[in-house]
Amino acid sequence: MTLYVDGDAFPNLLKPILFRAIERLNLKTIVIANKKINIGQSSFITYMVVEQGADEADNKIVELLEENDLVITADIPLADRTICKNAHAIDHRGELYTQDNIKQYLAMRNLMQEIRDSGEVTKGPAPFSQKDAQSFANQLNKFLQKFQKIK
Repeated sequence: MTLYVDGDAFPNLLKPILFRAIERLNLKTIVIANKKINIGQSSFITYMVVEQGADEADNKIVELLEENDLVITADIPLADRTICKNAHAIDHRGELYTQDNIKQYLAMRNLMQEIRDSGEVTKGPAPFSQKDAQSFANQLNKFLQKFQKIK
């Protein structure tokens, strides 16, 4: 399994959590973004900077992605593309996207986009919090424990 991190807008609160998991489990990790970001220095982490553009990082992740890999992203369309390749996705707030729930998340995202495009002012997501970081840590740990048992 390779762990891919959609580095664009990756919350700073999650960096030490993710770094500890990578080091503890010797997880091959590729961080992809359109600017330089740093989670930490490790022989298990490769950093890849792609060209500027709305979906450049997403496209690179999907290109490299293999079955049963894990992607960490808050981008629901990327999570959908990940699930379609029989891989796994977790968002920054700890939601595990699955074949059972990804279409619902995608439909809600698209509906909210249509509402915003019509000129309606909608609230964005709540500010990222320590509680969100804890939910992410719990979900990541649960997923990785399950994956380690399967191996």
